[in-house]
Amino acid sequence: MQQQIDTLVVAGVGLIGGSFALALKRAGRVRRVIGVGRTQANLENALALGVADEVTQDIASVAHRADMVLLAAPVGQMGALMRALAPGLRPGAIVTDGGSTKSDVVALYREHLPQHLPWCVPAHPIAGSDLSGAAAAQYGLYENRRVVLTPLDETRAEAVAVVAELWRACGAEIHAMSAAEHDAVFASVSHLPHLLAFAYVDQVAAKADAERCFDFAATGFRDFTRIAGSHPEMWTDISLANRDALLAELANYRASLERLSALLEQGDAASLNQLFSEARAARTRWHQQFLRRG
Repeated sequence: MQQQIDTLVVAGVGLIGGSFALALKRAGRVRRVIGVGRTQANLENALALGVADEVTQDIASVAHRADMVLLAAPVGQMGALMRALAPGLRPGAIVTDGGSTKSDVVALYREHLPQHLPWCVPAHPIAGSDLSGAAAAQYGLYENRRVVLTPLDETRAEAVAVVAELWRACGAEIHAMSAAEHDAVFASVSHLPHLLAFAYVDQVAAKADAERCFDFAATGFRDFTRIAGSHPEMWTDISLANRDALLAELANYRASLERLSALLEQGDAASLNQLFSEARAARTRWHQQFLRRG
């Protein structure tokens, strides 16, 4: 059965929230989208681009109208948004999110929406860009992408089914795991790479000959550092929210760097070649699987 949403409230009409709204509009699954945000300029842009049909900076004023709420703002803003939503939400109105960390968001649901947990469905769409704002929203962002759902013990099966079906209408593939498992996995393959890219660009920028280095940087630098163009506030929130898992990954990475340093000091060409070859083979296997997924 196709799920139809009369009124969808999207808090954060940027890449994630805006693309969700556009995809559901194109699929004919939502009648009206109310965009919520902090900056009037971006909200007006969302209206002009057709991402939202109505906008407001006050989520509490529209909470009672929501059949579904998507919290697509940075994780650090979600507690305040949930707190503002709580008094006005109707029973049965689904609340979900697009946060890149889940254990902390689950804790926020429990703290701010304790009476509404049967209709809370934590989620994480695995799609991103270094672009932000309503202008970054696009219809096909979620085609052949994965969305991870991490339902609470209290979450009703029918609420999970609604959220899953709507993401499928956006073209996404649904996976489920616990919040803790999610955070460990994404600390490794998403959050750590962003920290490394930010740290590396910062290191180059601090060099005495930084301008000369940047002047000669080419495709390798571009490819490695693309994600350092991501939204600083969002990645500050993610880093702190997933701090324990990230600290463990950073410790493992430091050990890998120490091993690499030792091989370079020793001039151990055979071991370096083996390390590079094994890493290349692992990356090739992943890339082939990624291409098969679409």
